[in-house]
Amino acid sequence: MNLFDVYPLFDINIVKGKGCHVWDENGTKYLDLYGGHAVISIGHAHPHYVDMISKQVATLGFYSNSVINKLQQQVAERLGKLSGYEDYSLFLINSGAEANENALKLASFHNGRTKVISFGKAFHGRTSLAVEATDNPKIIAPINANGHITYLPLNDTEAMKAELAKGDVCAVIIEGIQGVGGIKIPTTEFLQELRKACTDNGTILILDEIQSGYGRSGKFFAHQYAGIKPDIITVAKGIGNGFPMAGVLISPIFTPVYGMLGTTFGGNHLACSAALAVMDVIEQEKLVENAADIGTYLLEELKKFREIKEVRGCGLMIGMEFDQPVKEIRNRLIHEQKVFTGASGTNVIRLLPPLCLSKAEADEFLVRLRKVLG
Repeated sequence: MNLFDVYPLFDINIVKGKGCHVWDENGTKYLDLYGGHAVISIGHAHPHYVDMISKQVATLGFYSNSVINKLQQQVAERLGKLSGYEDYSLFLINSGAEANENALKLASFHNGRTKVISFGKAFHGRTSLAVEATDNPKIIAPINANGHITYLPLNDTEAMKAELAKGDVCAVIIEGIQGVGGIKIPTTEFLQELRKACTDNGTILILDEIQSGYGRSGKFFAHQYAGIKPDIITVAKGIGNGFPMAGVLISPIFTPVYGMLGTTFGGNHLACSAALAVMDVIEQEKLVENAADIGTYLLEELKKFREIKEVRGCGLMIGMEFDQPVKEIRNRLIHEQKVFTGASGTNVIRLLPPLCLSKAEADEFLVRLRKVLG
């Protein structure tokens, strides 16, 4: 049996990592500025993280409801304090797509509606909400089982208000910062108007912070720059530093009912240990503050490159847009300069490094990028 070939892969076999660097099977060292689609939040193979998971494997090789429930409670309490959402509830699952599915389900249970609003170039991990982000016209969305999806232009306040005023919208789902869509950022004014319009029209506001959350933007959640509180927040990626895990942060306006949501592997003992280790390191090493500081530095330095059409981003979530396709630039960065980066569409290079990226490592990247562009 062959793998279903939907992911283009580089012919590089990575065998180990440490911090912001990885090594291939030949011992070649690479600077990792992508972190596996933003999952590496505290750095590769952080010793505290490895120790926490190893101890859990050694002490609990069976399914124990009491132990797992205690771990889940610890994750919820820690995450509430760290994120500023202590009055919210937490439901743990396995992936970002699963988090968004459960968020939409909760929204529909709450107001009985089925219509969903998303935004151009959005990506929320589910096929019916991912079409706008792809450059491939062969990918066609199926009918959304949860109802009709309306796509609106990002930051178009009037279009958003007009659609919500119809009174039939179940939920609006929006990314704190669009990742796959090219590092596009909702404006503070737009998010504040969106929050008000959702409240006025009985619509649930869902903030997808799967890629932009967990400190990546320089705040715990990117939407916190706008001073708003959504009804539901979805998280994944950096929550487990590469271990499959996700969560839904749920406002007190929702009343839980037995059987409302369910999961087989969500919030298992290894995932919870990973999440607790990540929060330990984020706090102890002040990684949210580091993301803000190093991100600001990188953005300022990248804007000095005349070869780059536009630099966008916040914290350590950065997009570099070029006038031409970036495939060759990425290939040269990887194969010649030994730097991993990502892409958004055809013309944007995406940077999602571990939050522990140092100024020296940022400078290292700038030098290597100059060698490719110059």
